[in-house]
Amino acid sequence: MINLLKRYCTATILIFLVHSSLVAQQKLDPEKKLKELGIELKKPPTPVANYVPAVQVGKLVFLSGQGPLQDDGKLITGKVGWEISLEQAQQAARLTGIRLLEALKGQIGDLNKVKRIVKVLGMVNAIPQFDQHPKVMNGFSDFMVEVFGVNGKHARSSVGVGSLPSNMPVEIEMIVELR
Repeated sequence: MINLLKRYCTATILIFLVHSSLVAQQKLDPEKKLKELGIELKKPPTPVANYVPAVQVGKLVFLSGQGPLQDDGKLITGKVGWEISLEQAQQAARLTGIRLLEALKGQIGDLNKVKRIVKVLGMVNAIPQFDQHPKVMNGFSDFMVEVFGVNGKHARSSVGVGSLPSNMPVEIEMIVELR
């Protein structure tokens, strides 16, 4: 009985190791994933002030803060917890993720060059009583994992602020490592 149990455990461990190795070898194609999601990245707009959307230093790309710019060119606006619900703020954070990927692609040309999303700062324009800033940012973080798989997981800070430019509900900046 003990030998049978040893063989079973050994076989289970081997199956786990082979499966883990195969999963690690799978290369997620973020460009293909975006197409599957029905998302077409557009050329990022030209900045309206004295800054650039992205700066590359070695294998790191630092992306300037972006907001939830809709396809019609208008920003989603409103203070979270008063004019914007948690769910609407999460959607705004997801949309901001799309805008950040547009800026990133504009800088590097192909999202398959991304090794991982490293660090994210999310600023949430909310009323003082609102305390669910991390839940708002989950709209962004979940989207990055959806697009990049495990390489989309990142370090993150979520902070509440009293206001943001144009009364946006969220502004997000990001640091990315390239291959």
